[in-house]
Amino acid sequence: MRVVVAEDLFLLRDGLVRLLEAHGLRIAAAVEDGPALSRALEELRPDVAVVDVRLPPSFRDEGLQCALRARRAHPGLPVLILSQHVERLYARELLADGDGGVGYLLKDRVFDAARFVDAVRRVARGGTAMDPQVVEQLLARRPREDDPAARLTPREREVLELMAQGRSNAAIAGQLVITERSVAKHTAQIFAKLRLPPSEDDNRRVLAVLAHLDRA
Repeated sequence: MRVVVAEDLFLLRDGLVRLLEAHGLRIAAAVEDGPALSRALEELRPDVAVVDVRLPPSFRDEGLQCALRARRAHPGLPVLILSQHVERLYARELLADGDGGVGYLLKDRVFDAARFVDAVRRVARGGTAMDPQVVEQLLARRPREDDPAARLTPREREVLELMAQGRSNAAIAGQLVITERSVAKHTAQIFAKLRLPPSEDDNRRVLAVLAHLDRA
């Protein structure tokens, strides 16, 4: 699996490269600014890009915008965005095209090497990896009694949070110590209460749930 890494801080960039290589991923390029990232994505067409949201020269959302332009030019190009803080706007922009192969994690998640690499691989396969804090903020913005999400039971909210992070039914079952059949029943109830069409495609259902929550 070929990876492009974009991070302006040398120590973090070098750490990401070493971490990914240690888990069997091949680094196609490691760059430090927006123009270099754009060239690498266009010329190398990696299996996945791990991108700091803020890159030179603007130090605003240069990394995100470079990644989004590359996804418009090459639909489905897998991109995992890293950010220092939760910004709902970034999540919204990533999800706007309705395709998979996207992720948005806080930089602190890098220190959990196994879960971080799992997120990179999941995004590369066309899946979704959303930071738990992003999901929590989306859920927290639905306090009105007339909101469909207000009808969810505590267990259904737990399943929803894990599902929106991109977890499979098996992973959710393991996390909550319940059966996969129970997870399937909970997800069916969640989709019914949120008035979303059921889907057999795990990634499509994640995107549907996140898009629904972000409309709050």
